[in-house]
Amino acid sequence: MPIPLRQIRKNCQDARDTFGRARAEHFALGAFNLDDQETLIAVVKAASKKKAPVLVEVSKGEVDAIGLDNVRDMVENYKAEYGVEMYVNLDHSPSVTDAIDGIEAGFECIHIDISQANHQASDNEIISGTKEVVEAAKLTGAIVEAEPHYFAGSSNVHTENIDFDEIKKTFSTPEAAKAFVLATGIDTFAAAVGNLHGLYPVPKTLDLELLASIRQAIDINISLHGGSGTPPHYFIEAVKIGVTKININSDMRMAYRTTLEEVLAENKTEYAVVKLMGSVIEAVQAVVESKIEMFGSVGKAREN
Repeated sequence: MPIPLRQIRKNCQDARDTFGRARAEHFALGAFNLDDQETLIAVVKAASKKKAPVLVEVSKGEVDAIGLDNVRDMVENYKAEYGVEMYVNLDHSPSVTDAIDGIEAGFECIHIDISQANHQASDNEIISGTKEVVEAAKLTGAIVEAEPHYFAGSSNVHTENIDFDEIKKTFSTPEAAKAFVLATGIDTFAAAVGNLHGLYPVPKTLDLELLASIRQAIDINISLHGGSGTPPHYFIEAVKIGVTKININSDMRMAYRTTLEEVLAENKTEYAVVKLMGSVIEAVQAVVESKIEMFGSVGKAREN
């Protein structure tokens, strides 16, 4: 059922207020990918238990499978049932049209990523498309996130080691971040400081000194994509520096799949799949809870 525009605008303002608190109080909202209803339930239960504000997010693949309006409705239903503070982010939206669809569906956060669909997109193409989304978001007050270049990796389990020398070539710089923010008017800058999508055989290494320099250069939200497989101390320090949004996907998918495989192996004669999902939800919930603790957002949910 469509949400009235008045309510969408209130939700977006609530999200903005919480991001403001996150920066002032040094905590970050976890942005947890939603693959299906079971993943959503896991996130909701974790948020409820930890009394933490959270984002759930979907990218193009999940949108195509579930539908923007269905995602919005599911989130509203579980928010009401559990009384949690939860917002929806459209992650790595590959086009202006897709991003505007998310705005009109009532998503509080919109990540426009022009380079996702075209890795060779020019600076002018990325800036122009991003500005168009920023303008469209004024309808609801949605928080717009972007970056000036393609973000490395993929939300999967990788067998290759991280080529740190190659990854460093894609790092954000304070000067470029400031110029991009000024040129586009975005609300959230997706920083690249060693974080990349997916799980790898070796832990990720974040350049915290660079992150601190970027924080000093721009006066908006900073997000970290590719949070899976990152040692906890980096998150703790990143939050102290002023990161207010951290994306988690592959860690959840790993817990989901490995637990499901175990449950299926142990229950070869059970065909009612719904009866097999309890352990899966618990495993994903445990991942989300651990991230919430690392991000310092326990007990930070706003009171209804």
